[in-house]
Amino acid sequence: MMHWSIVIATIICAVNFVVTTNVQQCPNAKIEGLEKKVQIGNCNKPPCRLRKNTKVPLILKFQPAAEMKNLTQTVNANILGIAFPFIGVDGTSACDKVYEEDEKTKNNCQFEKGKTYVFKDAIDVLQVYPTLKTVVHWSLTDSTTKKDAICFEVPARITN
Repeated sequence: MMHWSIVIATIICAVNFVVTTNVQQCPNAKIEGLEKKVQIGNCNKPPCRLRKNTKVPLILKFQPAAEMKNLTQTVNANILGIAFPFIGVDGTSACDKVYEEDEKTKNNCQFEKGKTYVFKDAIDVLQVYPTLKTVVHWSLTDSTTKKDAICFEVPARITN
């Protein structure tokens, strides 16, 4: 009986380990349980390896601190202290990629305070990106109020 308890506990820990990514809070932000809300491919510890010419799945769970609408993505890589935007992602609408908590029902881009939503996308790692270590900043921001629904930073390595 004890043996099965250990096996089940190990499986639960492994599942929790695989489905979260070790991320950092954005400056001037504090999101409780942030690491449990971000999943970047199979990355569970930084730096996350982002291979050129691949699509890396991204899942974000968030609960806005206020009512929001029209979320926009802010995505950039810090290279030598300069924020370089991710081409084709930075500044684009997030609305078509946001679902209700059930992860099946599309949201209409109206977000209630405290309700859980799920953003699902894939990071398109382009061949033109330089091979380097960087810190990726990602946020979903209300285009009117400029407040973040979720924001995180993660060390990454873009590789061939």
